[in-house]
Amino acid sequence: MTIPRRELLATRLRHLLELLDGDVAAVYADLGLEWFRPRFTPIVRALAATGPQPIRDLAETIGVTHSAVSQSVAQMVKADLVTLSPGADARQRIAHLTAKAEELLPVLDAEWAATTTAAKEFEAELGYPLSGLVDEAIEALRQRPMRQRIAEVAPGLSRTRSV
Repeated sequence: MTIPRRELLATRLRHLLELLDGDVAAVYADLGLEWFRPRFTPIVRALAATGPQPIRDLAETIGVTHSAVSQSVAQMVKADLVTLSPGADARQRIAHLTAKAEELLPVLDAEWAATTTAAKEFEAELGYPLSGLVDEAIEALRQRPMRQRIAEVAPGLSRTRSV
């Protein structure tokens, strides 16, 4: 069986993200921050700009899922970049930058500026801006999730489970 590459959209998108994040991680390693992950930067920048925030608010600010931010924050706590404190109710956790994270801000700001400029140059080489296409794709999937689309083209694959 031959698997057409163009039909492996999610696989190709993961590969693209690996290429982008891998090179940004290499820049952090060049800076002596091999333990720092690219996904930490938006969280650090958001907390630096707004101060302590609940994880749910961070997720909304950054534009990713609560789960993604929660997982990254857990890693950042281990790396001594963030501390957590209880929020208004037992389920809410407030993320705070540590002194270690604040000391990194000048380096992270310089990296962010360089990465943003490089990303704009990269997009200029493409037939259309990737960032705009990603925004459109996210909005289209919010309006009609992939699960729904699959069910519409193959109703037999979807089944209702009784609990």
